[in-house]
Amino acid sequence: MSFEDVKIGIAFTGSFCTYNKIFPELEKLASKGAYIQTIFSTAAQTTDSRFGEAKEFLNRAKNITGNDPILSIEGAEPIGPKELLDILVILPCTGNTLAKLSHGITDSPALMAAKAHLRNDRPLVLSLSTNDALGMNLKNIGLVLNVKNIYFVPFGQDDPVKKPNSMIAHTELLLPTIEQALAGRQLQPVIQSPFLTERS
Repeated sequence: MSFEDVKIGIAFTGSFCTYNKIFPELEKLASKGAYIQTIFSTAAQTTDSRFGEAKEFLNRAKNITGNDPILSIEGAEPIGPKELLDILVILPCTGNTLAKLSHGITDSPALMAAKAHLRNDRPLVLSLSTNDALGMNLKNIGLVLNVKNIYFVPFGQDDPVKKPNSMIAHTELLLPTIEQALAGRQLQPVIQSPFLTERS
């Protein structure tokens, strides 16, 4: 599918270990003609970790998209009334973000972007990355799965032996997930285990 002239929002949250898989997907979207607007949560724009410095991630996002990232709640709010996006992806979507989203909390630029975007009856895609998907956050996954216009990048357990509650999205399925969500469909199957795939 060509994403020519499709306006896509990418909201970064704090699962920094996934960023090395995210930026290549942004490059793919840009190469297919998508207009990309990034939004960075407070944690994503201020936290330096062993996976890289926040400043580097902000600069890389701008270099790929040609647009300055949105860095504030005030900056994200116009996404709704101005209908700035056709689709929004929270990539990655941490357990903290998922829990707040499922309870209507909008205390970061990423969450405000989601709230503002959903008011327009347009698709929101979640790319999960959480160590407690099968623990405290399982109920939140269930809640959000039943919400109109919310879709998931297919996800599965990434280390069922050492981290049995952890689940992570198959980031390589981002583009087909977006394509299906724009058509009002969930890419199936939703649950795909990387562990089982590697062993088969």
